[in-house]
Amino acid sequence: MSNPTTTGSLNLFDVASRGMSAQLVRMNAAASNLANAGAVAGSAAEAYRPLRPVFAQQLDAANGLSTVNVAGIVRTNAAPIREHNPGHPMADANGDVWTAPVDENAEMVEMLDSSRQYQNLVEAMSTAKQLMLDTVRMK
Repeated sequence: MSNPTTTGSLNLFDVASRGMSAQLVRMNAAASNLANAGAVAGSAAEAYRPLRPVFAQQLDAANGLSTVNVAGIVRTNAAPIREHNPGHPMADANGDVWTAPVDENAEMVEMLDSSRQYQNLVEAMSTAKQLMLDTVRMK
């Protein structure tokens, strides 16, 4: 993770919205992995590899707030699962096919966790908005 400093000043809404965007990318990567679980290929090189987002910290030195950015999305180097299935139309000369190395349970946990984090950020934004409105009404 890198630690770049922002040039503009962050506020609570910036922090929460960037966090929400990062959780959405995380959720989409897990959904893509789940959609490709069990995908079959004719060679190890062609097999689907799970996606993982890479996050980077972004710090606002002026006010001390820190948020997250998506630095990229990478494919894991997990080895595909070799299966002997000579009747499969994609089988190679040895009768082998390769399936995607996706752990469906781990991907479901990833989706649930990212969903919960997203909900927490929505709640934080909602609370901040309500506090701001209450403060304006007090004047």
